[in-house]
Amino acid sequence: MTGVTRRTARMADGRELIYFDDAGSTLPAERRLDERRLDPRPATATMRQDVLTGDWISVASGRNNRVFLPPAHLDPLAPQTPENPSEIPDLYDVVVFENKSPSFGPDTDGPLAPAGRGFDRTSPSVGRCEVVCFSPESTGSLGTQSVTRIRTVIEAWADRTRELSALPGVAQVFPFENRGEAIGVTLGHPHGQIYAYPFVTPRTRSTLDAIRELGPDLFARILEREQAGPRVVLAGEHWTAFVPFAARWPIELHLLPHRQVPDIDALDEAERAELAVVFKRLLQGVDALYDTPTPYIAAWHQAPVREGRDEVRLMLQLTSPRRGADRLKFLAGSEAAMGAWVADIVPEDAAARLREAVAQG
Repeated sequence: MTGVTRRTARMADGRELIYFDDAGSTLPAERRLDERRLDPRPATATMRQDVLTGDWISVASGRNNRVFLPPAHLDPLAPQTPENPSEIPDLYDVVVFENKSPSFGPDTDGPLAPAGRGFDRTSPSVGRCEVVCFSPESTGSLGTQSVTRIRTVIEAWADRTRELSALPGVAQVFPFENRGEAIGVTLGHPHGQIYAYPFVTPRTRSTLDAIRELGPDLFARILEREQAGPRVVLAGEHWTAFVPFAARWPIELHLLPHRQVPDIDALDEAERAELAVVFKRLLQGVDALYDTPTPYIAAWHQAPVREGRDEVRLMLQLTSPRRGADRLKFLAGSEAAMGAWVADIVPEDAAARLREAVAQG
């Protein structure tokens, strides 16, 4: 893993915890044990199917008890101290662990959500939800980390994509970062999450439908058209970032690799190295748009585990509701109820602003 060291451990309640040490890290090989006394883990929740859409809804009521905006001295993602019995027993560079209040899991051995649709259908919410801490510091985001640290995070994403994809009850793996209270973030610590679903998500189902309608080379054609157009924000040897033709959000960026790869684990060394640089520049550029940090969702769309591996291309979708220095786009009647979007900003204008901001950042 290009100098990144992987070390595994267990939390006091049996949850898996994995340290990913930076290349050249000075952290010791041995880490303290988690000696807290914790309650037993919650049982796996149950999903219900919406008969009108076919969507599966995980009813995970235990999530209502999760930590909400704790004071800095009780940061649950900081390394443990005598005063702060946090989730992480010792110092770290990057660490991944099973979420205490998961939407999916902790059972991972199936069954997958059944196909089709019907009335009153239920299925176990099997799968896994993991937390990815980008830094032991209590403030910041992925974009405030060094290129070396972002490279470590990429290795953690690749490792977890590979491991989670091998679980029998997992159909798709989704790494993402929510940033900012306007997005609904309840912890200010720089971190992201990984969801391993027991079904293929509705967004990806729609993508598979588009591939069946328009051809298996759909992503190659999208990339070719965007590279020749006015919405490119940043281009490298292996990656191109652009504002999509039909952008929904005031800020929306797509980042595609130039090669067909289904997920982060399939990236080669050169692609991973350039991604760390390009991703940091994009995140810095989004923050350079205004005088204060911009809330966003950075979502990695990956191919499902068992279908579309040769057609669905890995893609980062970065979106923000921020439509001005002190204005947000809210999903009201048309978007929330009907799924019919109205864009506030012309995509070509958004691309021009983002190009300038990325150049400044």
